[in-house]
Amino acid sequence: MTTILSLAQKAGQRLMAGFDGKSFNTDLEFLIGTLKVGGIILFSRNLGAPNEIRQLCSDTQDYARSLGQPPLIIAIDQEGGQVARLKAPFFSEFPGNPAIKTRDDALNFARVTASELRSIGVNMNYAPVLDVTRPDIPGIMAGRSFGSDPHQVAALGTAVIETLEANSILSVAKHFPGIGRTVLDSHLDLPVVKEDLDALDACDLIPFQAAIQSGVSGVMLSHILYEKLDPLWPASLSVFIARDLLRARMRYTGLVMTDDLDMGAITRHYALDTAIDQALLSEIDQILICHKSPAIEAAFEQIEKRIRDDASLDALCNRSVQRIMAAKDRIRPNDNFE
Repeated sequence: MTTILSLAQKAGQRLMAGFDGKSFNTDLEFLIGTLKVGGIILFSRNLGAPNEIRQLCSDTQDYARSLGQPPLIIAIDQEGGQVARLKAPFFSEFPGNPAIKTRDDALNFARVTASELRSIGVNMNYAPVLDVTRPDIPGIMAGRSFGSDPHQVAALGTAVIETLEANSILSVAKHFPGIGRTVLDSHLDLPVVKEDLDALDACDLIPFQAAIQSGVSGVMLSHILYEKLDPLWPASLSVFIARDLLRARMRYTGLVMTDDLDMGAITRHYALDTAIDQALLSEIDQILICHKSPAIEAAFEQIEKRIRDDASLDALCNRSVQRIMAAKDRIRPNDNFE
Protein backbone atom coordinates (compact mmCIF):
# COMPACT_ATOMS: atom_id res chain seq x y z
CA MET A 1 0.00 0.00 0.00
CA THR A 2 1.63 3.25 -1.14
CA THR A 3 -0.83 5.73 0.37
CA ILE A 4 0.88 8.74 1.96
CA LEU A 5 -0.64 9.26 5.37
CA SER A 6 -1.05 12.47 7.34
CA LEU A 7 0.36 12.89 10.84
CA ALA A 8 -3.07 12.17 12.32
CA GLN A 9 -3.51 9.09 10.17
CA LYS A 10 -0.12 7.72 11.20
CA ALA A 11 -1.01 8.23 14.85
CA GLY A 12 -4.41 6.63 14.44
CA GLN A 13 -3.11 3.58 12.61
CA ARG A 14 -1.22 2.65 15.75
CA LEU A 15 -4.46 2.14 17.69
CA MET A 16 -6.81 -0.84 17.89
CA ALA A 17 -9.91 0.30 19.75
CA GLY A 18 -13.02 -1.11 21.34
CA PHE A 19 -16.47 0.48 21.20
CA ASP A 20 -20.05 -0.01 22.35
CA GLY A 21 -22.99 -1.07 20.19
CA LYS A 22 -23.95 -3.71 17.65
CA SER A 23 -24.35 -1.44 14.63
CA PHE A 24 -22.48 1.44 13.06
CA ASN A 25 -22.83 4.44 15.34
CA THR A 26 -21.33 7.71 16.53
CA ASP A 27 -18.68 5.85 18.54
CA LEU A 28 -17.33 4.36 15.32
CA GLU A 29 -17.67 7.64 13.46
CA PHE A 30 -15.45 9.25 16.10
CA LEU A 31 -12.90 6.43 16.16
CA ILE A 32 -12.57 6.30 12.37
CA GLY A 33 -13.28 9.87 11.33
CA THR A 34 -11.55 11.80 14.11
CA LEU A 35 -9.01 9.40 15.62
CA LYS A 36 -8.41 7.54 12.34
CA VAL A 37 -7.81 4.25 14.13
CA GLY A 38 -6.12 1.39 12.37
CA GLY A 39 -8.65 -1.13 13.53
CA ILE A 40 -11.44 -2.12 15.87
CA ILE A 41 -11.94 -5.01 18.26
CA LEU A 42 -15.20 -6.92 18.58
CA PHE A 43 -16.45 -8.25 21.91
CA SER A 44 -19.69 -9.93 22.95
CA ARG A 45 -21.24 -6.48 23.45
CA ASN A 46 -20.84 -5.84 19.72
CA LEU A 47 -22.20 -9.13 18.41
CA GLY A 48 -25.68 -10.00 17.22
CA ALA A 49 -26.81 -12.43 14.54
CA PRO A 50 -24.39 -13.12 11.66
CA ASN A 51 -26.16 -10.74 9.30
CA GLU A 52 -25.97 -7.99 11.93
CA ILE A 53 -22.23 -8.50 12.46
CA ARG A 54 -21.67 -8.60 8.71
CA GLN A 55 -23.55 -5.33 8.32
CA LEU A 56 -21.58 -3.73 11.16
CA CYS A 57 -18.27 -4.69 9.57
CA SER A 58 -19.38 -3.67 6.09
CA ASP A 59 -20.72 -0.30 7.23
CA THR A 60 -17.55 0.36 9.18
CA GLN A 61 -15.29 -0.43 6.24
CA ASP A 62 -17.50 1.63 3.93
CA TYR A 63 -17.21 4.62 6.24
CA ALA A 64 -13.42 4.36 6.38
CA ARG A 65 -13.28 4.13 2.59
CA SER A 66 -15.57 7.13 2.17
CA LEU A 67 -13.09 9.23 4.18
CA GLY A 68 -10.07 8.03 2.24
CA GLN A 69 -8.88 5.99 5.18
CA PRO A 70 -6.97 2.70 4.78
CA PRO A 71 -9.09 -0.41 5.27
CA LEU A 72 -9.61 -1.41 8.87
CA ILE A 73 -8.33 -4.42 10.69
CA ILE A 74 -11.40 -5.90 12.37
CA ALA A 75 -10.25 -8.26 15.10
CA ILE A 76 -11.77 -10.71 17.54
CA ASP A 77 -10.69 -13.27 20.15
CA GLN A 78 -11.89 -16.59 18.77
CA GLU A 79 -9.61 -19.14 20.43
CA GLY A 80 -12.34 -21.67 21.10
CA GLY A 81 -13.21 -22.92 24.55
CA GLN A 82 -13.01 -20.35 27.34
CA VAL A 83 -12.33 -17.42 25.02
CA ALA A 84 -14.69 -17.41 22.04
CA ARG A 85 -16.79 -14.34 21.33
CA LEU A 86 -18.84 -16.01 18.59
CA LYS A 87 -21.12 -18.70 19.95
CA ALA A 88 -23.83 -21.18 19.04
CA PRO A 89 -26.40 -21.33 17.60
CA PHE A 90 -24.99 -19.11 14.84
CA PHE A 91 -21.34 -20.19 15.02
CA SER A 92 -19.40 -23.38 15.62
CA GLU A 93 -18.22 -23.94 19.17
CA PHE A 94 -15.01 -25.81 19.97
CA PRO A 95 -13.88 -27.11 23.37
CA GLY A 96 -10.65 -25.12 23.24
CA ASN A 97 -6.92 -25.72 22.87
CA PRO A 98 -6.57 -28.33 25.66
CA ALA A 99 -8.87 -30.61 23.64
CA ILE A 100 -6.85 -30.18 20.43
CA LYS A 101 -4.51 -33.17 20.41
CA THR A 102 -3.64 -33.72 16.75
CA ARG A 103 -2.75 -31.67 13.71
CA ASP A 104 -6.09 -32.66 12.15
CA ASP A 105 -7.90 -31.25 15.18
CA ALA A 106 -6.01 -27.97 14.80
CA LEU A 107 -6.61 -27.80 11.06
CA ASN A 108 -10.33 -28.41 11.46
CA PHE A 109 -10.67 -25.70 14.10
CA ALA A 110 -8.75 -23.20 12.01
CA ARG A 111 -10.56 -23.96 8.73
CA VAL A 112 -14.01 -23.63 10.27
CA THR A 113 -13.07 -20.54 12.26
CA ALA A 114 -11.48 -18.82 9.26
CA SER A 115 -14.54 -19.47 7.13
CA GLU A 116 -16.93 -18.13 9.76
CA LEU A 117 -14.82 -15.05 10.44
CA ARG A 118 -14.52 -14.21 6.76
CA SER A 119 -18.26 -14.65 6.27
CA ILE A 120 -18.97 -11.79 8.71
CA GLY A 121 -16.14 -9.46 7.67
CA VAL A 122 -13.65 -10.11 10.49
CA ASN A 123 -10.08 -10.26 9.21
CA MET A 124 -7.88 -10.81 12.29
CA ASN A 125 -8.09 -13.47 14.99
CA TYR A 126 -6.23 -12.97 18.25
CA ALA A 127 -5.23 -16.62 18.19
CA PRO A 128 -3.54 -18.99 18.72
CA VAL A 129 -2.45 -18.99 22.36
CA LEU A 130 1.15 -20.28 22.37
CA ASP A 131 1.73 -20.19 26.11
CA VAL A 132 3.28 -23.37 27.49
CA THR A 133 1.74 -24.50 30.77
CA ARG A 134 3.46 -26.19 33.69
CA PRO A 135 1.85 -29.40 34.97
CA ASP A 136 2.98 -28.62 38.53
CA ILE A 137 1.63 -25.04 38.61
CA PRO A 138 -2.05 -24.00 38.71
CA GLY A 139 -1.41 -21.47 35.96
CA ILE A 140 -4.06 -19.14 34.62
CA MET A 141 -3.57 -20.48 31.07
CA ALA A 142 -4.28 -24.14 31.83
CA GLY A 143 -7.70 -23.93 30.19
CA ARG A 144 -6.45 -22.07 27.12
CA SER A 145 -3.12 -23.71 26.23
CA PHE A 146 -2.23 -26.59 23.93
CA GLY A 147 -0.31 -28.06 26.85
CA SER A 148 3.04 -28.35 28.61
CA ASP A 149 5.19 -29.72 25.76
CA PRO A 150 6.62 -26.72 23.89
CA HIS A 151 7.16 -28.72 20.72
CA GLN A 152 3.56 -29.93 20.74
CA VAL A 153 2.36 -26.37 21.37
CA ALA A 154 4.50 -25.25 18.43
CA ALA A 155 3.19 -27.96 16.11
CA LEU A 156 -0.48 -27.36 16.88
CA GLY A 157 -0.11 -23.59 16.98
CA THR A 158 1.61 -23.40 13.61
CA ALA A 159 -1.10 -25.58 12.07
CA VAL A 160 -3.65 -23.00 13.22
CA ILE A 161 -1.50 -20.08 12.04
CA GLU A 162 -0.85 -21.48 8.58
CA THR A 163 -4.51 -22.34 8.05
CA LEU A 164 -5.83 -18.97 9.21
CA GLU A 165 -3.29 -17.14 7.05
CA ALA A 166 -4.03 -19.31 4.01
CA ASN A 167 -7.69 -18.35 4.39
CA SER A 168 -7.01 -14.59 4.59
CA ILE A 169 -7.36 -14.26 8.35
CA LEU A 170 -4.47 -12.50 10.06
CA SER A 171 -3.32 -14.68 12.95
CA VAL A 172 -1.83 -13.41 16.21
CA ALA A 173 0.41 -15.50 18.47
CA LYS A 174 0.07 -14.68 22.15
CA HIS A 175 1.24 -13.91 24.84
CA PHE A 176 4.93 -13.28 24.12
CA PRO A 177 7.32 -14.30 25.59
CA GLY A 178 4.97 -16.72 27.34
CA ILE A 179 2.70 -16.61 30.37
CA GLY A 180 2.30 -20.31 31.07
CA ARG A 181 4.23 -19.92 34.32
CA THR A 182 1.94 -17.24 35.81
CA VAL A 183 -0.75 -17.72 38.45
CA LEU A 184 -1.79 -14.07 38.82
CA ASP A 185 -4.25 -12.75 36.23
CA SER A 186 -2.86 -9.66 34.48
CA HIS A 187 -6.42 -8.37 34.09
CA LEU A 188 -6.18 -7.70 37.82
CA ASP A 189 -2.54 -6.85 38.55
CA LEU A 190 1.03 -7.19 37.29
CA PRO A 191 2.43 -10.76 37.48
CA VAL A 192 6.17 -11.33 37.82
CA VAL A 193 8.12 -14.14 36.14
CA LYS A 194 11.52 -14.91 37.67
CA GLU A 195 13.00 -17.18 34.99
CA ASP A 196 15.94 -15.95 32.93
CA LEU A 197 16.37 -15.92 29.17
CA ASP A 198 17.99 -19.37 29.10
CA ALA A 199 14.91 -20.86 30.77
CA LEU A 200 12.60 -19.11 28.32
CA ASP A 201 14.75 -20.25 25.39
CA ALA A 202 14.47 -23.85 26.53
CA CYS A 203 10.67 -23.79 26.64
CA ASP A 204 8.48 -20.71 26.29
CA LEU A 205 10.09 -19.20 23.20
CA ILE A 206 10.02 -22.42 21.15
CA PRO A 207 6.39 -22.02 19.95
CA PHE A 208 6.91 -18.33 19.14
CA GLN A 209 10.00 -19.06 17.06
CA ALA A 210 7.98 -21.65 15.16
CA ALA A 211 5.16 -19.13 14.68
CA ILE A 212 7.59 -16.62 13.20
CA GLN A 213 8.88 -19.22 10.78
CA SER A 214 5.27 -20.06 9.84
CA GLY A 215 4.45 -16.49 8.83
CA VAL A 216 2.27 -15.36 11.73
CA SER A 217 0.92 -11.86 11.06
CA GLY A 218 1.04 -10.59 14.62
CA VAL A 219 2.60 -11.25 18.00
CA MET A 220 0.84 -9.98 21.12
CA LEU A 221 3.02 -9.00 24.09
CA SER A 222 2.05 -9.98 27.61
CA HIS A 223 1.51 -7.66 30.56
CA ILE A 224 4.03 -9.64 32.60
CA LEU A 225 7.19 -8.36 34.28
CA TYR A 226 10.07 -10.70 33.41
CA GLU A 227 12.38 -9.30 36.06
CA LYS A 228 15.59 -10.92 34.81
CA LEU A 229 14.98 -9.63 31.27
CA ASP A 230 13.71 -6.17 32.13
CA PRO A 231 13.26 -5.25 35.81
CA LEU A 232 11.40 -2.01 35.02
CA TRP A 233 8.86 -2.72 32.29
CA PRO A 234 6.41 -5.52 31.46
CA ALA A 235 6.88 -7.22 28.10
CA SER A 236 4.16 -5.07 26.55
CA LEU A 237 6.21 -1.92 27.27
CA SER A 238 9.75 -3.29 27.14
CA VAL A 239 12.36 -2.14 24.65
CA PHE A 240 14.45 -5.20 25.45
CA ILE A 241 11.63 -7.74 24.99
CA ALA A 242 9.78 -6.18 22.06
CA ARG A 243 12.68 -4.74 20.08
CA ASP A 244 15.87 -6.51 21.13
CA LEU A 245 14.49 -10.00 21.77
CA LEU A 246 11.51 -10.37 19.45
CA ARG A 247 12.60 -8.21 16.52
CA ALA A 248 16.39 -8.30 16.60
CA ARG A 249 17.25 -11.68 18.14
CA MET A 250 14.28 -13.70 16.86
CA ARG A 251 14.11 -11.72 13.60
CA TYR A 252 10.41 -11.07 13.61
CA THR A 253 9.32 -8.51 11.01
CA GLY A 254 5.52 -8.62 11.37
CA LEU A 255 3.10 -6.75 13.61
CA VAL A 256 3.84 -6.45 17.30
CA MET A 257 1.01 -5.38 19.58
CA THR A 258 0.31 -4.83 23.23
CA ASP A 259 -2.35 -6.66 25.14
CA ASP A 260 -5.21 -4.43 26.28
CA LEU A 261 -3.90 -1.34 28.09
CA ASP A 262 -7.14 -1.29 30.10
CA MET A 263 -5.94 -4.28 32.12
CA GLY A 264 -5.00 -3.91 35.77
CA ALA A 265 -1.38 -4.89 35.16
CA ILE A 266 -0.99 -1.56 33.36
CA THR A 267 -3.59 0.75 34.90
CA ARG A 268 -2.51 -0.02 38.49
CA HIS A 269 1.18 0.67 37.82
CA TYR A 270 1.70 2.98 34.85
CA ALA A 271 0.18 6.24 33.68
CA LEU A 272 -1.31 6.09 30.20
CA ASP A 273 1.10 8.63 28.72
CA THR A 274 4.04 6.69 30.16
CA ALA A 275 2.72 3.45 28.67
CA ILE A 276 2.25 5.08 25.26
CA ASP A 277 5.77 6.52 25.31
CA GLN A 278 7.24 3.13 26.19
CA ALA A 279 5.25 1.39 23.44
CA LEU A 280 6.57 3.86 20.88
CA LEU A 281 10.16 3.49 22.07
CA SER A 282 9.80 -0.30 21.98
CA GLU A 283 8.79 -0.27 18.28
CA ILE A 284 5.41 -1.78 19.09
CA ASP A 285 3.11 -1.30 16.12
CA GLN A 286 -0.38 -1.45 17.58
CA ILE A 287 -1.65 -0.38 20.97
CA LEU A 288 -4.86 -2.03 22.16
CA ILE A 289 -7.44 -0.16 24.22
CA CYS A 290 -10.43 -2.41 24.29
CA HIS A 291 -13.15 -0.43 26.08
CA LYS A 292 -14.83 2.84 25.19
CA SER A 293 -13.19 5.52 27.31
CA PRO A 294 -11.36 8.86 27.13
CA ALA A 295 -8.13 6.82 27.16
CA ILE A 296 -8.47 6.12 23.44
CA GLU A 297 -8.51 9.81 22.51
CA ALA A 298 -5.77 10.56 25.03
CA ALA A 299 -3.60 7.82 23.52
CA PHE A 300 -4.17 9.21 20.02
CA GLU A 301 -3.20 12.71 21.15
CA GLN A 302 -0.09 11.40 22.90
CA ILE A 303 1.06 9.43 19.86
CA GLU A 304 0.40 12.37 17.54
CA LYS A 305 2.32 14.76 19.80
CA ARG A 306 5.29 12.46 20.27
CA ILE A 307 5.78 11.70 16.56
CA ARG A 308 5.30 15.35 15.66
CA ASP A 309 7.89 16.55 18.17
CA ASP A 310 10.49 13.77 17.96
CA ALA A 311 12.00 12.93 14.56
CA SER A 312 13.39 9.62 15.77
CA LEU A 313 9.97 8.49 17.00
CA ASP A 314 8.44 9.65 13.73
CA ALA A 315 10.92 7.47 11.84
CA LEU A 316 10.00 4.49 14.03
CA CYS A 317 6.33 5.30 13.46
CA ASN A 318 6.82 5.27 9.70
CA ARG A 319 8.26 1.77 9.92
CA SER A 320 5.36 0.64 12.11
CA VAL A 321 2.84 2.08 9.68
CA GLN A 322 4.57 0.26 6.82
CA ARG A 323 4.17 -3.02 8.71
CA ILE A 324 0.51 -2.27 9.40
CA MET A 325 -0.13 -1.44 5.74
CA ALA A 326 1.67 -4.60 4.63
CA ALA A 327 -0.59 -6.68 6.88
CA LYS A 328 -3.67 -4.94 5.50
CA ASP A 329 -2.49 -5.65 1.96
CA ARG A 330 -2.72 -9.39 2.72
CA ILE A 331 -6.43 -9.16 3.46
CA ARG A 332 -8.65 -10.01 0.51
CA PRO A 333 -10.92 -6.95 0.51
CA ASN A 334 -13.95 -8.62 -1.05
CA ASP A 335 -14.22 -10.94 1.95
CA ASN A 336 -15.49 -8.05 4.03
CA PHE A 337 -18.46 -7.32 1.81
CA GLU A 338 -19.83 -10.63 0.59
